[in-house]
Amino acid sequence: MTVPGRRSSTFTRLLRHGFTAPSAAERLLDSAELAPIRTDPVLLDALGATADPDLALHGLVRLLEAQPGATARHELLDTLISAKPLRDRLLGILGASAALTDHLTRHPGDWHALVTYEQRDLHPGVTEFERQLAQAHDPVSLRVAYRRCLLSIAARDVCGTIDVAETAAELADLATATLRAALALASAAAPDDDARCKLAVIAMGKCGGHELNYVSDVDVIFVGEAVNGTEESKALQAATRLASHMMRICSDVTVEGTIWPVDANLRPEGRNGPLVRTLSSHLAYYQRWAKTWEFQALLKARPVAGDRDLGESYVATLAPLVWHAAERDNFVPDVQEMRRRVIANIPAGEVERELKLGPGGLRDVEFAVQLLQLVHGRADTALRSGTTLDALKALAAGGYIGRVDAVQLDDAYRFLRSMEHRLQLYRLRRTHLLPKDEGDLRRLGRSLGLRTDPIGELTLEWRRHTGVVRRLHEKLFYRPLLDAVAQLAPGEARLSPEAARERLIALGYEDPAAALRHLEALASGVTRRAAIQRTLLPVLLGWFADSADPDAGLLTFRRVSEALGKTPWYLRLLRDEGAAAENLARVLSAGRLAPDLLMRAPEAVALLGDGDGAGLEPRGRAQLEQEILAAVGRAENAEQAVAAARGVRRRELFRTAAADIVGSYDTADTPTGPDQGALVDLVGDAVSDLTAATLAGTLRAVVRAGWGDTLPTRFAVIGMGRFGGHELGYGSDADVLFVHQPQDGVDEREAADAANKVVAEMRRLLQLPSTDPPLLIDADLRPEGKSGPLVRTLTSYAAYYRRWSLVWEAQALLRAEPVAGDEELGRRFIDLIDPLRYPAEGIGDDAVLEIRRLKARMESERLPRGADKTLHAKLGRGGLSDVEWTVQLLQLRHAWAEPGLRTTRTRPALAAACAAGLIPAEEAAILDEAWILATRVRNAVMLVRGRAGDTFPSQTRELAAVGRYLGYGPGHVGDMLEDYRRTTRRARTVVEELFYEA
Repeated sequence: MTVPGRRSSTFTRLLRHGFTAPSAAERLLDSAELAPIRTDPVLLDALGATADPDLALHGLVRLLEAQPGATARHELLDTLISAKPLRDRLLGILGASAALTDHLTRHPGDWHALVTYEQRDLHPGVTEFERQLAQAHDPVSLRVAYRRCLLSIAARDVCGTIDVAETAAELADLATATLRAALALASAAAPDDDARCKLAVIAMGKCGGHELNYVSDVDVIFVGEAVNGTEESKALQAATRLASHMMRICSDVTVEGTIWPVDANLRPEGRNGPLVRTLSSHLAYYQRWAKTWEFQALLKARPVAGDRDLGESYVATLAPLVWHAAERDNFVPDVQEMRRRVIANIPAGEVERELKLGPGGLRDVEFAVQLLQLVHGRADTALRSGTTLDALKALAAGGYIGRVDAVQLDDAYRFLRSMEHRLQLYRLRRTHLLPKDEGDLRRLGRSLGLRTDPIGELTLEWRRHTGVVRRLHEKLFYRPLLDAVAQLAPGEARLSPEAARERLIALGYEDPAAALRHLEALASGVTRRAAIQRTLLPVLLGWFADSADPDAGLLTFRRVSEALGKTPWYLRLLRDEGAAAENLARVLSAGRLAPDLLMRAPEAVALLGDGDGAGLEPRGRAQLEQEILAAVGRAENAEQAVAAARGVRRRELFRTAAADIVGSYDTADTPTGPDQGALVDLVGDAVSDLTAATLAGTLRAVVRAGWGDTLPTRFAVIGMGRFGGHELGYGSDADVLFVHQPQDGVDEREAADAANKVVAEMRRLLQLPSTDPPLLIDADLRPEGKSGPLVRTLTSYAAYYRRWSLVWEAQALLRAEPVAGDEELGRRFIDLIDPLRYPAEGIGDDAVLEIRRLKARMESERLPRGADKTLHAKLGRGGLSDVEWTVQLLQLRHAWAEPGLRTTRTRPALAAACAAGLIPAEEAAILDEAWILATRVRNAVMLVRGRAGDTFPSQTRELAAVGRYLGYGPGHVGDMLEDYRRTTRRARTVVEELFYEA
């Protein structure tokens, strides 16, 4: 008798055995069905060993209630208590799978399938499963027989009699037997169709790889041939009817539910292609049209049902194509891009719970293994296994991945697959999501043997294994390349030189021999420096491979490392600053300009390492001027002073280029892609401010060297063109005007001589041969052009503009802005030209016609001979000139009344015109998009080639690098050019309407 207020001893024992609802369990134990064994201690111990004791006990009572009579109940109870194998198997199933419990209650005699314990029962194969399914005569009985077979697999799985790999293999064997049984039923239902054709069923995916889940689509491909002289088209129609019927037998929902969906979408052309093809049709498709992922899928192709000879011919015929897939252009990037696309398509709220597709999940292991198989399987047939774990073992044995890495991946894969199996087993539903419910998590943890703190231990183990997979996935492909050139422990296998060469070629390296030499120089030896390089290089190689020119990236990295290798902070920066190594890899492999700038002063690599990105943020003009003027003040002469200013310019150009390159790549911080307009503005502002600061420092150096503190004339530099508009690119000259005004009491001739000497000396010093890039000063926009004086007084400018000014000069002055020298003189110059560039009531009709005439002449005369006008960023259709002239015409006509138009910058002027209602918002957006794109193309060409250009490069690698900068992945250069043409074509339509009023 239980004392009121105290728990019974049974209640306490139930808690101790893992029950979460002991009161309900007590009531179940007191039920009539369990009366004969309720006091037997064996029962409680066995229930406590299950994944969910409450579920197991409830299922046992249901099963007893479902027995047809007292005799059957006693038989079950007697066997349960006396036979430990049945007890462990049956209760294990009842505690792990509500779905199989439902099956047992519908078919209460099926528990007998768990009693047998013969040798063949331990590891049944396809033959044994076929024997057990042989009595099925329709889809319903096939489902019952299938569940009975599944019951035995699951029982041995939850009891630990077979491991996760054996479970997956048996599930694939059962699927094979089921497909054969379904095809037999379909053939029996249509004997005429069966007689007209040969049909082979090729398993793909996990079924083909002999590693199936409990609940998964069974991926197949069908191959058909005509027999007995049947016309091919009729034979294929018959084969299609058989295949369709076979799929329905497995997939349709009946009173016994479904088996699993049969998915034929991996076939050529997917769901849009014919369900059944001949072997020759398959071959023609794969030879001509197949994508990289389709060859990757064929890794697991295995004939499982139907005509065996035809199925084996299919595999034998396509195998050579599979093992040459790595020779395809952009093979590795294609595979990696497919993986990234899979992750990107996972709903944001599910990424962290995805066992299969999420980062560090099962798919990461499978993709990495398949990638290595495809690269090296052509030469090494030992790697040609469709089973992930077998292939992983073979890769380790051949030295294609490290043995320790292979063991860790094997452990992680087995754990993750076990989680997946137990998740699906509970309801026999297809899922790869870690549950949120604590009860489900507890059952899952206990099913994996985690009993002390099931939820906490499960979470810890899961995160540990996904962390291992994430880490190894990043380096798995690249680490053995280092082992191939480094000292290894005795007995450790290494990549052969030929295998290393194959892998580097697959990664996109054009000179694998040189790449291996670079790796050897960086990573060989026993120094601490070499050890850190061996840690860094596997990931760096991946980032280099993600670029258009991996060879250049690796070579420049070697040069930078050799220049800074003895500097204590360099490798520590790359190792410890998470962003520094990736930023460096991106910058070094993006083209010539940034690496050239860096190699002239390698210590600038430190700019890449600020964790918050501040190191790459361009500095403002005031800060730049302060540094340059301070350096000029410390110099002994003008040459040294300007050399110091050019050194600052070189460093800051590198900072800007690096920020632009890094910002152009999708990262974890900018997963939706960079803001193209913001990057254009960043470069334009940064280079323009830097040019202005450099001119200010050069002017100070020249004046100090020639005249001390005071120049005989006041002197100002006026920025023009892109310089005045804050839109300079990396390769732009500095368009300027020079204006001076004699100091009080100074003769005009003396003042003019001094001003001209200043200009001449500034131009000379900024172009002196040096390791720093020159700064070219272009004063051709001055009055009278090249025929006029380089420097004029303010009075001379006023006289010229009053008497001789042409409309194109007023247009050019829209961009005028003081950039260096005497600030008051600069302001006076602006006051002088404002009435000219913003004329009251706007320019007249004659001036508008003249501007249009000039523009038309420029389009016909200045476009280089042979240039494609649809791809010329400056003068081509819808390019920079089109947009800028359209905006400037609006300024000349309306800026007198619209203050927002009084700006030297194109994009703000366009926005102001839109705000003033002078241009519809949609058309303004079209012009803005085209201008941004054309500017990005010019910047890209300079970054990639190291010299300015207005057209896309013709060299393949350079064109691909421009594409990468613009956000186009490998193999999408054609898309880039088409998008450019489409964008600029739309812009030209707007220009025709607004500028030409056509």
